Amino acid sequence: MSDDYLSKPLSFGSAQPSSAGIVSSPQLQPLSPYLNYDARYLQAQPEFIFPEGASKQRGRFELAFSQIGSSAMIGACIGGAGGLYNGINATRLANQSGKLRRTQLLNHVMKQGAATANTFGTIAVMYSAFGVVLQYARGEDDEINTIAAGGATGLLYKSTAGLRKCAIGGGIGLALTSLYVLWSVAGGGSKKLSDLKSQYL
Repeated sequence: MSDDYLSKPLSFGSAQPSSAGIVSSPQLQPLSPYLNYDARYLQAQPEFIFPEGASKQRGRFELAFSQIGSSAMIGACIGGAGGLYNGINATRLANQSGKLRRTQLLNHVMKQGAATANTFGTIAVMYSAFGVVLQYARGEDDEINTIAAGGATGLLYKSTAGLRKCAIGGGIGLALTSLYVLWSVAGGGSKKLSDLKSQYL
């Protein structure tokens, strides 16, 4: 069969034999009358190309950047809202108005928003670092890494506040990540609860 028909313009009419003996069909028509695009050149290829044997989902190191950034932004929003509330109360008690009140409100929002964003970002950096280390140490990424990283993050974050607060921080981190794992497993996460029981119990 000759390939001369590839150099000829496509026909938008009904199915008619062309001069090269090729019959027009819906598969040979362009995708849109506004695009001179030949559907014959479309190939069913995956959107992303993964190396052989590689995981088809992002690992903890790739997810760390989005987790840290989103945690800092969430902290800034929460802290800013809290600062606005405190600023309104403080300026009302001080009977401030006009430009002075707006300046004080802005100071409260920026100060508390930056402090809360710093706190959330620090916790996210610790959690991501522990998760990456556990993934490379254990050779796999599963819910056990999530729970262990959460507990270790709580312990490290409160490690300078004394043994009691350190234990409380570790317990809070362990509890939060355990609740997240239970929620993800119940919602059809990466591994079912039965798989975890059969693997680790």
